[in-house]
Amino acid sequence: MKIFGPLYERALVWARHRHAPAYLVGLSFIEAIIFPIMPEVMLAPMCVAQPRRGFWFATISLAGSMVGALVGYALGHYAFEAVKPLFAALGMLGGIESGIATVQAKMAESPWAVFWLLVLGGFAPIPMKVFTWASGIVGVPMPQYVLSMLIGRGKRVYLIALVIRIGGVRAEAALRRYIEPIGWIALALLIAAICFLVWKTQLG
Repeated sequence: MKIFGPLYERALVWARHRHAPAYLVGLSFIEAIIFPIMPEVMLAPMCVAQPRRGFWFATISLAGSMVGALVGYALGHYAFEAVKPLFAALGMLGGIESGIATVQAKMAESPWAVFWLLVLGGFAPIPMKVFTWASGIVGVPMPQYVLSMLIGRGKRVYLIALVIRIGGVRAEAALRRYIEPIGWIALALLIAAICFLVWKTQLG
């Protein structure tokens, strides 16, 4: 079953639109919160069409992602409080709070370890929302969080712009060819992370 390919094709239609820069910002914003498709699927063809503006497109994509990262952090921080009664009814609240306390304790022991984890996370092919929500839940310090997201996501979008500038159409064709497995791998990693969290809370 193909899911990410059709979504990619839809993103390509957006990329050719005269309002493509605005769509890119919007996609970057919503991807950091909930959307499953990375903004690179729009950024890449836009850079192919106008290679000299590639770094500008990367910059506005990064801006959208950063605003989305702040919203995702806030949702993780405040939405968890809103759903606590549900977790309590399921008998999972104690385990979840214990797990969060453990992460917070580790963060206090080595805050820079959390920083580098988020930097690497922003660069990895894993949905950004995994890190934005999780950071809000555990309460990663805002300056540390913002800087790590800026570096992590910035490396991705500027690397895409650079690769397209050098590789041209061949680089975009490779992304199109492998978008389906990339999407499924990212989804599998997200599901695995959720299952691991549930497992840990049940042990707690």
